[in-house]
Amino acid sequence: MARFAIRRLFSMLAVCVAISILTFLLFAAIPNGNPATRLAGRLANAEEIHLIDLKYGFNKPLYIQYVKTMKNIFSGQAYSYSQGFNVLTEIKDGMPATLSLALGAGIIWLLTSILVGTLAAVKAGRYTDRILTVLAMVGVSMPPFFLGAVLLYFVGYKANIIPLANYVPLTTNPVQWFIHLLAPWFTLSVLFIGFYSRVLRSTILDTINEDYVRTARAKGLSERQVLVRHILRNSLIPIISLWGLDLAQVIGGGAILTETVFNLHGVGQLARDSIGRLDTITLMAIVILTALAVVLLGAVVDVVHAYLDPRIRLDT
Repeated sequence: MARFAIRRLFSMLAVCVAISILTFLLFAAIPNGNPATRLAGRLANAEEIHLIDLKYGFNKPLYIQYVKTMKNIFSGQAYSYSQGFNVLTEIKDGMPATLSLALGAGIIWLLTSILVGTLAAVKAGRYTDRILTVLAMVGVSMPPFFLGAVLLYFVGYKANIIPLANYVPLTTNPVQWFIHLLAPWFTLSVLFIGFYSRVLRSTILDTINEDYVRTARAKGLSERQVLVRHILRNSLIPIISLWGLDLAQVIGGGAILTETVFNLHGVGQLARDSIGRLDTITLMAIVILTALAVVLLGAVVDVVHAYLDPRIRLDT
């Protein structure tokens, strides 16, 4: 176990370093991506651009710029060249809204997917399965920006049932926090529920024919016990893997459309604004944050896998 933890730690660090290097090189290779040209303005001459290069070190070799950029990001001294704010402070300010959106929606789409996928598998080939299949396909095909706009117009503006937009911190007013996030949670969850439920349905139908399932039935276990203890427990392994990666991606700014539609001012909306301004250092910080979230949640998923399937051993 200790050796596995050490290997896992080093692999996490290696992945994060590799992603930071690739991300930096990607933004450094953008055509006309030199921040000095944007800082100087469209009417600046070559001498003014050169002075800005000297001031911020944009003229130095790439490896020196990389080390300086990573040092500034992790020390909290990275400032947006085009927007002027402290990058980590801005990400920290947007993180509560993003975490609230991601965790709430993640729990909703995971539990609902398990319920819908299991019901569809149990009722495979019947009308219930067909109806759930149609609903799942509609959910997968529904873009978040469209569904969010529909909810805002009909449920928020016309019926005045939900607030139109903005984020209320949990510490300020828990009730309003919950009410303001109902529509964003639903909007973000629909796509994942449709996809996850179909994956779980297929996995359950494949697992039903396994030898250990027939053995469990031969021992006299009820269908409910067989379903919960054997079929569902092993069928959840791919779902947990997907959930961990998708949740990490959402935390790292993957809910750009949902946050933008509902004006939540989270990390996703910050990423959208930074893309529009070609704010490379802010985008780099968000990408590295996403990588860290994916790697950390990936390690958690490994532990959950070992619990769900005794055949998986952490020391192998």
